[in-house]
Amino acid sequence: MTTSAQSRRAATGTLLGLALGDALGYPTEFDDVPSILAACGPWRGMELPSRALVSDDTQMALAVARALATARAGEHLGPDGLVRPLREEFIAWYRSPENNRAPGGTCLAACALLTGEGRPWQDASRIDSKGCGANMRVAPVALVPGLDDQQRAGAAQLQSGLTHGHPTALAASDLTAHAVRLLADGVDPAELVPRLRTYAHDNRTRYHHDWLGDLWARAQDSTAEHFAARGWDECLAILDRLEAALRTVSPEADPCLATGAGWIAEEALATGLLCFLLFPDEPVVALRRAACSSGDSDSIACLTGAFAGAHLGADAWPGAWVERIEHRDELLALAAPWNP
Repeated sequence: MTTSAQSRRAATGTLLGLALGDALGYPTEFDDVPSILAACGPWRGMELPSRALVSDDTQMALAVARALATARAGEHLGPDGLVRPLREEFIAWYRSPENNRAPGGTCLAACALLTGEGRPWQDASRIDSKGCGANMRVAPVALVPGLDDQQRAGAAQLQSGLTHGHPTALAASDLTAHAVRLLADGVDPAELVPRLRTYAHDNRTRYHHDWLGDLWARAQDSTAEHFAARGWDECLAILDRLEAALRTVSPEADPCLATGAGWIAEEALATGLLCFLLFPDEPVVALRRAACSSGDSDSIACLTGAFAGAHLGADAWPGAWVERIEHRDELLALAAPWNP
């Protein structure tokens, strides 16, 4: 793409894309591909529902975006300024009557504990969970302007850690945010996986003590560095599977067969990336491929939409779809200050 980032409005494209993917995949979650095809017809013609409702994926991405907007108000983004608004937004989501969109068990359990007065957030974190509930909501972290790599990584892992404390959940959230940032900055999709692999290797034993505190000590690892490496090694392994799939997989095949069903963090990242990279300049086709999959279809399509929107910008998405996506006005308002 030669279009400038400013005219692309990458932040708007990303937030709209994740919500549109979520809404397209929400009705197909838990169904196998034959059932989806029977209900929707050929996958390349899948249409956004007339009531384009989103799931907990977009609800929690909005919570992260609101927390970031609060934390950036008048101060330099750091862990002390971000923990409180994240915690408050997650608790508000947990208590909301709108929290009826198949929310994840890990998020519910952790948010219930976050309501406890005076409880360190690390005590609420589900240290054994690497479900996809953290990296499907992390894209807003990638969009905040002016962050350096360490701030972005720390914020991405912190927002994961409040609910999903497994080292792979932390690493996958970090890697997802890095992928969105690279695409928003104009990196060619063909270069994306090698860039992600380099990033994972470079950060393999890095534990963000200032952002995560003693979270690592809740696990059985001998050191914080060993804790971090467990997560990054699983992400590196899934990148191997992704590279192999990009060489061999048919676009007509269920993508979950190649890179996993997406219920866990690293598989959601890889399968979302696979759907995007199969159709890097056909964003709607990419969303349809992600939604017509046998796994966690809304989370996979949510990630696919974030990647495609970061790459192509706001104009990637059909106007008729954007007009009826739930939370449209808030998505546009949150994204506006983050566009270059």
